Amino acid sequence: MSGNAIPAGLQAPAPNRWIILANVSLGTFMSTLDSSIANVALPTMSAELAAPVHLIQWVLTAYLLTICATLPIMGKLSDMWGRTRVYQFGFLLFAFGSAWCGLSHSLSMLIGSRIIQALGAACLMSNSQAIVAQTFANGDRGRALGIIGTVVSLGSLTGPGIGGILVHHFGWPTIFWINVPIGVMAFIAGMFILPKDSAARREPFDYTGSGLFIVGMTAFLYSLSNAQDWGWSSASAIGGLVGAVLVLVVFFLWEKRTRFPMVDFSLYRIPAFAVGNLTALLVFTANFFTTVLMPFFMQNVLSLSVEHTGYMMMVYPITMAVVAPMSGYLSDRMGSKLLTTAGLFVMLAGFACLLTLSAHASLVLLAVFLAMFGMGSGLFQSPNNASIMGAVPAKKLGSAGGLNALARNVGMVLGTSVSVSIYATGLQHFGGGVATPDPHAMMNALRISFAAGGAVCVLALAVSARRLKL
Repeated sequence: MSGNAIPAGLQAPAPNRWIILANVSLGTFMSTLDSSIANVALPTMSAELAAPVHLIQWVLTAYLLTICATLPIMGKLSDMWGRTRVYQFGFLLFAFGSAWCGLSHSLSMLIGSRIIQALGAACLMSNSQAIVAQTFANGDRGRALGIIGTVVSLGSLTGPGIGGILVHHFGWPTIFWINVPIGVMAFIAGMFILPKDSAARREPFDYTGSGLFIVGMTAFLYSLSNAQDWGWSSASAIGGLVGAVLVLVVFFLWEKRTRFPMVDFSLYRIPAFAVGNLTALLVFTANFFTTVLMPFFMQNVLSLSVEHTGYMMMVYPITMAVVAPMSGYLSDRMGSKLLTTAGLFVMLAGFACLLTLSAHASLVLLAVFLAMFGMGSGLFQSPNNASIMGAVPAKKLGSAGGLNALARNVGMVLGTSVSVSIYATGLQHFGGGVATPDPHAMMNALRISFAAGGAVCVLALAVSARRLKL
């Protein structure tokens, strides 16, 4: 569906639509920023809270698992109660959870507060695209979603930098306190500028389906994240993954038979929605092969400092932040099919270039390779999101936004777990050892990992190519 078409049931966009976009962008920035801002604070938190490293990681893990387990639920609730209501509640919940994070004096309190914060982030993430799609229904949808894509990049880009400055000068609680005034002010502004919701839909909530999904998705992602440490053939890894899949199968069967399902699987009968979501999952999986492994190459092979590695890694999101709005603008005028396909070809070329890297690689050449991934992602994401949100009925935009965000987050977890596992296995195979890796062994392991990421990208390209026939 073209970005200029008005799907049945959608109202014309509000005259203050760019102000609405600014408010939604702020919510998107906050939720994205907080997924990365805590990374640099973990060593300080570990020391001040007297928590071992393997436990302090739950400050990050709890946030990610909670978001993935509740995104479709928040999307469904927004379709029932109103997207603006749930989105606004997300601002308050996020600010409340952030305040409790800042007040935390123990690891258990901090993890519990992060879960509250993640519930608010899920409300924001599941509704940001839906509100934008509704507001920009009769034009500029791709451009607006492109700006949202830029904000996502800026959140991931500035998180570690802002976090490092705040932790160094003011202490780790300030990385959470900064969210409180922003969240409250955004909530107050939203009361006046966000579109008003229609009357709530009266239908029972699917508690059984929601419980099954939370248990199945949490078990799956937790087992996947820890499988490398446990051993992929261990009883814990196999049992956890098999058990999670069985619960998700029961969830699917329940959703098919219940009258008011939590996840409307009929959405996946819409070709553009199904193709777009599956491609997005594969693209984020492939992207995280580079996001996770390139720092290993820069620090362990090229001997770059952490600071210079951070600067080099910024090339990726900066390029995407430039390309994504332009790609969204073009998608409003020429559709999404060619742009998404072109973006994946650029990413695939990037993986091919990474296979040529050596221990003597030029930093300029490395920056060009990273820019290729930023360009490919920017070309792909805005038109893909516009295609997904433009294909669903207006009353199901919340559910569609939640499922789209879920595909993105699950792809991140898959890419992280699988890439690290392939890299570690490669090191052992080539005799490098994980503790004191040999540069030659690292290069061989990295090439195998990048080849695997390229294979995922080829699969994404094959899936995305189906939209050329739609």
